[in-house]
Amino acid sequence: MKIGRLPETDDMREAPALVLNDKILEAGGATVKAYDPIVMSECKRRIGDEVMYCKDMYSAAVDVNALLLVIEWKELRMPSYDVLDKAMAEKVILDGRNIYDAKEVKENGFKYFKIG
Repeated sequence: MKIGRLPETDDMREAPALVLNDKILEAGGATVKAYDPIVMSECKRRIGDEVMYCKDMYSAAVDVNALLLVIEWKELRMPSYDVLDKAMAEKVILDGRNIYDAKEVKENGFKYFKIG
């Protein structure tokens, strides 16, 4: 899971990732990994150590069953599907911002779901 916020800010007041994080952890049996280029310290302040914080988008993908995108950040727009393929346990992408081209993602062998 990627930590979300209002686009291009560090404002997390209405970040959907906070709600998603709570729901995922309430369901049990999941570990949440998080990455955001600017809001990591604010996220740690808000939710503490209930998630695993990652240094970049690819370390957040290591051994995950699904990648959930909830932020619109330029560096996330053109991922290396080869790197993700090698990193992820299962090739599932849930795109909460609809920033990826469904055909391209599927051609790279991923299950792809647009949300919203």
